[in-house]
Amino acid sequence: MSERVTVTHPRRSRPRVRPATVRAEIDEQTGLGVVYITSLVRSQLRLGVAVLAVSLGVLALLPLVFHLFPASTAVQVFGIALPWVLLGVVVYPALLAAAWFYVRNAERVERDFVDLVDRR
Repeated sequence: MSERVTVTHPRRSRPRVRPATVRAEIDEQTGLGVVYITSLVRSQLRLGVAVLAVSLGVLALLPLVFHLFPASTAVQVFGIALPWVLLGVVVYPALLAAAWFYVRNAERVERDFVDLVDRR
């Protein structure tokens, strides 16, 4: 005589409970959590690429301006040629301003993300 076998449905156990908050979604790396993190990373990347493009664009245009307007190379500022003043003195504060702009906006993006996560 064969033994008696009980067959049960695999879903008979307690159903999986979805995370209640966005923070839990992110911690458990669910599909929604991945979407939130991907959104944050893309926003940061977009900001970084934009600041880099503007900074490099301005720096790359300086030699073109000096080539198109050769009279500007003859201008003297405190006994130094204008191109050297721009490249040696003005560029650094401009790069610092770009870095300040990036940090300020990156923190804003992160703050908005945290507000979004805490709100839900």
